[in-house]
Amino acid sequence: MTPPIVLVTGATDGLGRALARDLAARGCEVLVHGRDPDRLASTVDEIRTATGHDVASYRADLAELAQVRDLADRVAADHPRLDVLVNNAGIGAEVPGGPGRQESADGHELRFAVNYLAGHVLARRLLPALQAAGAAGEHGPARIVMVSSAGQAAIDFDDPMLRRGYSGWRAYCQSKLAQILDAFDLAEELDPAVVTATALHPATYMPTKIVPSPISTIAEGVAATARLAVDPELAGVTGRYFNGVREAEPDPQARDPDARARLRALAEELAGA
Repeated sequence: MTPPIVLVTGATDGLGRALARDLAARGCEVLVHGRDPDRLASTVDEIRTATGHDVASYRADLAELAQVRDLADRVAADHPRLDVLVNNAGIGAEVPGGPGRQESADGHELRFAVNYLAGHVLARRLLPALQAAGAAGEHGPARIVMVSSAGQAAIDFDDPMLRRGYSGWRAYCQSKLAQILDAFDLAEELDPAVVTATALHPATYMPTKIVPSPISTIAEGVAATARLAVDPELAGVTGRYFNGVREAEPDPQARDPDARARLRALAEELAGA
């Protein structure tokens, strides 16, 4: 069998970097994404030294949708079959640039753009590659994993860009719930025998650059995320949200089909996807 091919976004720091190293050690063909070329190079070197496996790297700034589309197109051109997409890249309530309202290159609220819209576009643009891998069946259904958070806030569809009453924490929590709605939407749309979609809160306050006071370890988050990405026992599991390794219930808005339809329409309006 060929090794499963896994794309991990935000793989140059924290959970993403540790996850990429873990998956490479398991024998996966890992594709690492990052924004900074120097950090990408150091990540590739670290994984190669630690595991003896080479990895491919892809640079893109997820705050610009044109770069997200280009990232998807480059990955698909290199890998017409993609077994797993881990949408891990994200920004926190105050990182970068403090807790004030910021906008992406396309003029969208920054946390919504990076944490949700980028992953939404990437997943849909890579669907043909994921479906090709899932249909081939060598590693079971292909998988989309959204790295979300237990911090969730209902989306205000009257002001989704949070131009009124803004806080970085509210923006972060809204964007993280949007990821879960997206996973549930994909799960309903796709044949679970071909592609599955799940979301998780990997661990609470891991020691990453967006967390000032860690509680959990990176290893806990890696174990929970890798489980959804490659554990054979979870093949075919779709439309679920996990808190660590336990199935959990997200904010009720995630189960609302009208809210998911409104979010999908908003994404089509903002991102054309």
